[in-house]
This record gives sequence, structure tokens and C-alpha cells, in this order.
Amino acid sequence: MKNWNRFLIAVDKSETSLRAVRYVAYMVAGLADAHICLLHVYPEPPPDFYIQGGKLDRYQMLREERAEHFLLESLNILEAAGISGRKISQRVCMAEGKTISQMVLEIQREGQYGTVATGKRGVSKAEEFLFGSISNALARHSRDFTAWIVG
Repeated sequence: MKNWNRFLIAVDKSETSLRAVRYVAYMVAGLADAHICLLHVYPEPPPDFYIQGGKLDRYQMLREERAEHFLLESLNILEAAGISGRKISQRVCMAEGKTISQMVLEIQREGQYGTVATGKRGVSKAEEFLFGSISNALARHSRDFTAWIVG
């Protein structure tokens, strides 16, 4: 498998997400040529957002500010495991016109990541329909990459 040493970790504020980061840190520590991208994808604003006077740039800024905390925590976990900060990148984006799962898979393809890791998170059927279950999508679509789903 090509690009097996390029890791994409889909993170959010959940404990299982941090467990996925710890798992990757454990598995990757010591690999000289590894690259890790910490990815957080957030959903579009709810349908009534604009009716209530919401502004898209403010929504994006707030979502990105919230992501900073758990991205920093994830970065600290990786660096504590001995992974150089030069080998770690971060990306935060909104899933525009897509589910979060679709966006993660799109970024995997674009970045040619050979391994994608995420925490398993229990979501309701309604949430899965609206946002997509990332772990289910990875399990279904992992043909050209390896999926690590950490519970």
C-alpha cells in the first residue's frame, strides 16, 4: 500500500477521538518518515441559522476557535510520544454541501493518506443521517487506505 506512512486523524472533542490520537502516537512513534494530519470537520450551520440573523464568518470563527483546544491537546499527545511537530499538520474545515464523513473521505483522497484514524462514537440514526458516521463510512469505503477505528 502506497503512502502507508501518511496518517489522517479525524478529531473532535470526544474522549474516543483522543484515544485514537494516543493510538496513532503509540503506533507511529519512532517512524522516521511519518506525516500526521489532525483534521476537524464541522457541519454547516443549521437551516434556521440565517433566519435568526446568523453570519457565516462568525459561525466559522467560533467553530474554529472551539477546535483549537482539542487540536492543541491532540498535538501535545503526539509530541509527548516523541513525534516532531514538523511532521504534524492541522486542518479545520466546514463540510459544505456534504456530510462530515464525505468530507473526511474527500480529504483522504486529496491528501493521499494511506491510514485514516478516528474514534468510534455512538451517534443516533438521525445524527448519522444528517452528518454521517465517520467510523461507518471509513469501514465501508476503505479500499485504497487503512482505517483505524478506535473505541
